[in-house]
Amino acid sequence: MKSITTITNRKTDISLSKAALIAGISLFVMILTTPFAEFSIFPKLIDYSNATKTAENIINNKHLFSIAIFLILITLIADVVAAWALYIFLKPVNKSLSLLTAWFRLIYTAMYFIALYNLLKILSIAKSIEHLKHTGIGKINDDIFLNIKAFRVEGSFGLIVFGLYLILLGYLVYKATYIPKIFGAILILAGLSWMIDNLSAFLFPEIDTSFLFIFTMGELIFMLWLLIKGSRIKKLE
Repeated sequence: MKSITTITNRKTDISLSKAALIAGISLFVMILTTPFAEFSIFPKLIDYSNATKTAENIINNKHLFSIAIFLILITLIADVVAAWALYIFLKPVNKSLSLLTAWFRLIYTAMYFIALYNLLKILSIAKSIEHLKHTGIGKINDDIFLNIKAFRVEGSFGLIVFGLYLILLGYLVYKATYIPKIFGAILILAGLSWMIDNLSAFLFPEIDTSFLFIFTMGELIFMLWLLIKGSRIKKLE
């Protein structure tokens, strides 16, 4: 018979099991949205070595580009929900640190919202027929390409903050008596990988850090635990 972990927590407005389930579902939503945009849609539209081809692809596939934007938007909404749910789930460990950790995720989300605005500007250009008629095609290509680059740079900067968030989250998880410590170590490693990978893009662009990608998947491993085991944690009334 499988054991069910029970801990006491009288101050949360929802149970720890529900908080774990909500967090797990939010993280699961993220693996269905942004990865599809990044690895399926954007490669079809964006050629980082050819501004003209990229602009033509986006202008001719505005609907597909719009889908990618909304997929990223759904991810950011799920980020906000995950920040709230994980705050509740880890509040028994250290309420103040759990709140600080949640704020770091919200800051990262806000930074990525700002980065996403660059894609909205591209969509606005692509949908503006009058703009296309009265603006030189070269200028249009440059504007679109510049906004794509801005989206990448601003997004990478936000991921540095996300890495710091995962380190704090990993510390809380490691300290929690109701979560296996291995998940804390995995999250800390993931956070360090995100930080190193994105910092290197700014400070040491000549260094290849692509091998760190596998270590950035730590939060997805934690997601599985939240859905399978964390959702079975009960609180005593």
